[in-house]
Amino acid sequence: MKTFLNLLSQFLILLIKGYQLTLSRILPPACRHIPSCSQYAIEALRIHGPFRGVLLTLRRLSSCHPWGRHGYDPVPQEGPAHVHKNL
Repeated sequence: MKTFLNLLSQFLILLIKGYQLTLSRILPPACRHIPSCSQYAIEALRIHGPFRGVLLTLRRLSSCHPWGRHGYDPVPQEGPAHVHKNL
C-alpha cells in the first residue's frame, strides 16, 4: 500500500512540475504566497502523502484570491495534531 501511495504522490508531483514548466510560464504571476502554490503542493505531497497533501493544497488554493491571506505560508510539518489544526 505504501508503494502505491508513493507512486501516486510522485505522479501528482510530475503533473505539478509539468504545469510549472508549461502553463505557469505563459500565465501572469498571481500567487500571493511564499512558497508559490505549486511549490507548496509539491512539498505537501512529499511530506504528507497524496491524501493529506491534496487537502492541504486545496486549502492553500482556496485562500489564493485578492481578499485572501498572503505572505509566508509554509507546509505544516508532519504530525497529526499540527496537521488537523490546519485543515
